[in-house]
Amino acid sequence: MIRCPRGTRDFLPDEMERRRHYENVLRTVAGTFGFREIATPIFEEASLFVIKSGPNILDEIYAFKDKGDRDLALRPELTAPVVRMFVNGMSNEPRPLKLFYFGQCFRYERPQSGRYREFFQFGAEMIGNANAETDAEAIALAVSMIKALGLRKYKIRIGHIGILRNMLAEANVPQDGMQEILQKLDKKMYDEAGSLLRSAGVCDDSVKRIFETAGTTGGKEVLDKITDDAAAYMKEVMEILEAMNVTDAEIDLGVVRGLDYYTGMVFEAEAPSLGAEKQICGGGSYSLSELFGGEKVFSTGFAIGFDRILLAMEKEGQTFRNKGVDAYVVPVSDDVRLEAVKIASMLRSRGIVTDIDIMRRKMAKAMKHAASAGARYAVIIGKSELEENSVTVRNMETGDQRMIRLDELFGLFL
Repeated sequence: MIRCPRGTRDFLPDEMERRRHYENVLRTVAGTFGFREIATPIFEEASLFVIKSGPNILDEIYAFKDKGDRDLALRPELTAPVVRMFVNGMSNEPRPLKLFYFGQCFRYERPQSGRYREFFQFGAEMIGNANAETDAEAIALAVSMIKALGLRKYKIRIGHIGILRNMLAEANVPQDGMQEILQKLDKKMYDEAGSLLRSAGVCDDSVKRIFETAGTTGGKEVLDKITDDAAAYMKEVMEILEAMNVTDAEIDLGVVRGLDYYTGMVFEAEAPSLGAEKQICGGGSYSLSELFGGEKVFSTGFAIGFDRILLAMEKEGQTFRNKGVDAYVVPVSDDVRLEAVKIASMLRSRGIVTDIDIMRRKMAKAMKHAASAGARYAVIIGKSELEENSVTVRNMETGDQRMIRLDELFGLFL
């Protein structure tokens, strides 16, 4: 038996209905913030991701040569393709551009709970503006999406990469050594970060201050001890968030995301129900377009791990009720089948979700199938009822059954 490749999944109808429902929840929320949907190719030139993340990324992704000997790759994320799209065709559009997207991404990594080789990402980018309002808008959108999905327990942590970068610069850490240190601090790997700092000639007192700053968490008041511009900027972001009624975000100066292209505010959302691997969303302000041949443009964006947030909702006990069909049409005998088809077609033309027995089952088996299909009503077509221009309707939940005129049938589903 041939099975789907390791790290991928088949989605059966019930699961697909659930996923589409929650996708559309995210789309609706993005629309209320004035974002518009875009789509980019599933494969891109491999150099797009090498330029963004370095040559080592090729070990982590699906990269290949096509029949024209071109180096291509299945996209491992969507930010780089979106910025490439902006440079190619939207750089002259009025700014800021408010864009959102949903799609598959691919990484060659060991599959585990909530992590797959083919996974789905929902994200948003605001391109062309760099101020506190833009950053607050991105965070508020992410929070609104998480709430709209119904996740009850989550945590929003906001940092600013500039605060720790400034401290490293003041401690005379070379520019080319900062990124590795920031990555260790972001992952709370303080022993390794300490070794790197001391190797760079940073004294113990400075190491201690850097670690204390990276461990700073709380409300905006924790920024009072820091006097640089980044801290003042973060206070402004938090004040705007409060005006947006986002009151459950906290400052965490250890959030630095560990990626070169971030330029300022960074944030993450996590779901405690997922245990150690609890991140469900991440993003921040960045600049990438100049790497892809465009002018330097500041942007803010984030991505939600769609598979991980659905898993978090499951672990919280959230259930989804599939809609089923509104009407299941059952012809009692062969001589009414054409009339049953006409009635089913009329129901469908009114937008009523309708199925019909096409297996020529006996009545008992047809009703059993109607129940398994989740039908609200069974519409039973009998010859004697048709002679009176009527049908029999059974409420599949209560079992109540009554005869109803055909011209009244449509009103039953309003």
